[in-house]
Parts: sequence; structure tokens; C-alpha cells
Amino acid sequence: MNEIELLREWDADAPPLSDAARARARFRLHQAMQAPAARTRFPVHRRQLLRVGVACATAAAVTATVVVSQDTGEDAPRTRTVSATTVLRGAAAEALRTEKPLAPRDDQFIYTKEVIERRPVSGGPVKKWVDESWSSVDGSKKGYVSELGHKQWVPVFQPGQSTWPPSKWSELEKLPTDPGKLTAALRDMGGKPDYGRPTRADEWPMVQIFLSGLLRHSVLPKGLRSAAFEALATAPGVKVLPGRTEFNGHTAIGVRYVVGPPGTSAKDGGRLLLFDAKTYRYLGLRERTTAKLTSKVYEQSQYIVADGVVDRVFQRP
Repeated sequence: MNEIELLREWDADAPPLSDAARARARFRLHQAMQAPAARTRFPVHRRQLLRVGVACATAAAVTATVVVSQDTGEDAPRTRTVSATTVLRGAAAEALRTEKPLAPRDDQFIYTKEVIERRPVSGGPVKKWVDESWSSVDGSKKGYVSELGHKQWVPVFQPGQSTWPPSKWSELEKLPTDPGKLTAALRDMGGKPDYGRPTRADEWPMVQIFLSGLLRHSVLPKGLRSAAFEALATAPGVKVLPGRTEFNGHTAIGVRYVVGPPGTSAKDGGRLLLFDAKTYRYLGLRERTTAKLTSKVYEQSQYIVADGVVDRVFQRP
């Protein structure tokens, strides 16, 4: 199932979803997951839900490894063995090194520019979209989103409405930057976190969704993005793609989320999170997707090329 095609059908001008409607939407979006998903008190903003769906592939396995070829200029290439844990913890360190010292005001907007490319698996030309979106930091102003070229205004939040990840900087700052505490806070969302209790296997799918959605947020408080990568490095069920691939001009390592145990109908999530093979910087996402109307199968790549904080819609950093 292609979540982007599903989300394009959603009406951003509709009133907030009921608990039952949100539950049905989560089931459709993550029906491949075998573990039960905890219900959330957050009505999901259309753009944020897209980000969660796009990024929910993120997680890690502590045992999976891959041999990555290195070009050394010698006759025979050397190899090095890396694990998903190594990649994600490397991504955490890179996030700390490159994070932006930004603190947006509630009256500002988060700007994101994302490129999506589709190539038919059976062969044919590549179709490309450049989507630009402006999301109100606190939801008090109309935003503007583009998804696969489909553009529309997003209305202001209704009283009591919120999003995941939180838009308000004050709410983001309340999230722990300790990886273990962050996991517990997301697992026990809506109540008092039990920091001393280990996270059960059946609780990880929803925790991974929250963590992955958090990582798709363009601007985060200092240390929070790194903590999310570190937390994902402890999650079960992800493997490294054997070999190496090229992505947007980079030699990349792929991390793939396995959504179910061997033998189930949803053995493999089919998505790859791609990281730079040298620095482990997160590059973007690659997956196979099926067009709803034509059933044609595509290889789809998407990556963010610009983001930042601006004062108004259509302004760019």
C-alpha cells in the first residue's frame, strides 16, 4: 500500500477525526504490522501523518551486519563490516555535528523542500516532483503543502487539536534527549512515563512510528534528533541492505525495516532508509510503490533538499 496515494484522498478542510476514524486510519496505514498499535490522543495533521508514513521504516537490529566495499585506489577493494546499530549511532553522531541552532517562534513557519522521483520498474522515463511546504509552528495560521505535486492550503488548528510530532517548540523541548527516556516517554504517551520498565516487543511498532515521525521534523531542539537515532538503534527488527547503492550522488548504506516475523504475509517493509556510507548522514528514502489507479509498480526515491524557519507562507530560507 502506498501511504502517499492514500493521504492524497484526505480532505485537509475536514473537521478533526474521531477516535474511531483515527484508529481505522492507523490500521490502514500500518496494517502490515503484526503487533497491536497503541491509540494516541493526538489528532494527526495531514502533513505530519505523511511524514510519519514516509519515515516509519526506521528502526534497527543489533545483530544484522553488511560487508560494504570501499574504493581505495588499489587493485582489490577492502571491505568493512557494519551493523544497523553502527549506522544509526553514526547517524546520531552526525546529527549532533550538523544540527541547526534554530528556535522558531510560534508565529513562524517550518519550510520544507522535498524531491520525489518515480521510475517504472518495467522501464520508462523518470517522473519528478519538487514539493515545497510551509507548516505553521503552532497551527494558528494557515499552512500550505504540496504532495506529489498536489497543492493545497491547510486550515488553522481547531481548539485542542495537536499533531505528532509537536509543532510548538515548547512541546518539543519537553521531550527527553536521553534515548532510553525518550523511548519510554513515547511508549507511555498520554500518561506518566515509567522510565524503569523495559519496552516490550509488542510496544515497539508504535514507538518506532513516533520516533520516525520525530526524525522527519525539519527543526528540532538541540540533541533531540540524535537521541531519536540512538533510540532507534535499540529497536528490534531492522536489517542492513547487503552491498552498497548510489543515492543522490552518494555511496549509501540501506537500512530496511522488517514489519513481521518470518513466515507472515508482511515479512518485509520494502522501504530503505539510506545513509551516507562514510559519514552515516541520513540521505533519504527509497521504496517500491504501486499506483492506485493503474497498479503500475514504481521505484520511488525521496529526499529533502532544503528546510528552515520563515516568517510567512511562500517565503524561503
